[in-house]
Amino acid sequence: MLISRYGRGLTGLIVAMTAFWLVLLVIVPNLILLNFSFRPYLPISQMGGSNDVYTLANYATFFHSFIHIEIFGLTVLYSSVVTFICLVLSYPLAFFLAKVTPPRNAATWFLVLLLPLWVSEVMRSFAWSIILANHGPLNAALQGLGLIHEPIRWRTGFNGIIVGLVYTNVLFMVFPLYNAMQSLDSNQIEAAQDLGASLWRIHWRIVAPHAKPGIGSGCIMVFMLSAGSILVPSILGSASSRWFTEIIQQWMFESLDWNTGAAYAFLLLILCITFVSMMTRILNVKLVDVAR
Repeated sequence: MLISRYGRGLTGLIVAMTAFWLVLLVIVPNLILLNFSFRPYLPISQMGGSNDVYTLANYATFFHSFIHIEIFGLTVLYSSVVTFICLVLSYPLAFFLAKVTPPRNAATWFLVLLLPLWVSEVMRSFAWSIILANHGPLNAALQGLGLIHEPIRWRTGFNGIIVGLVYTNVLFMVFPLYNAMQSLDSNQIEAAQDLGASLWRIHWRIVAPHAKPGIGSGCIMVFMLSAGSILVPSILGSASSRWFTEIIQQWMFESLDWNTGAAYAFLLLILCITFVSMMTRILNVKLVDVAR
């Protein structure tokens, strides 16, 4: 089918680039890390020796550490909160872009939405760090409006991380929802309105079921990006709000223990795979529908 559409030369190039991306940039690095995760952390002189045997000790390190288990659970919890907030914010915006605004104006709206992505994640995170500071513009504005009398410590606990992750990842929820809603025949909505259906019922019975693949795709992307994020938690997090990826980074680049770090990374990967499986079951959609 690809050959008939693109010809042999272009099809071969597409297949070669896809194979390069899958094999060299995804499969091989993950197999190397998987091998590391089952081997002990040894000095270079002892690698390949009698002590270099396959073991579950790196995974046991995680289950013997209550702090690491707690941080893992909090990462799952707050990544889920970020995903839910992004869904709540994105659903009306995606519906507005897909069914309310004229198509000629949609490009302008998308340009406005994409502008934050043109700034690096570091700049965006530092911008929020300034905004959420005790004497930052947010507290100054709220005090100027008389809504608060004392500055609020926005960056205690996971507040700053949630704000930063929602701002960074919300567009990854908007675009799949928009694509799913755009394919919905507007005549179905108009027919429901003519029959007297309420706005809530129209969305519950028509729009939301049609948008399920987009909801699943958006939730999976936002959850994975949030759970795997390291820059936003490191900039906007407080001393009491550690993220699981920070522990992985510490094992690998501060302790230089790639073996235990790889085991922790695979536990995070298992979590993400579990979340994907759970979302496809909850929404009753196939993985191929989510990938569209």
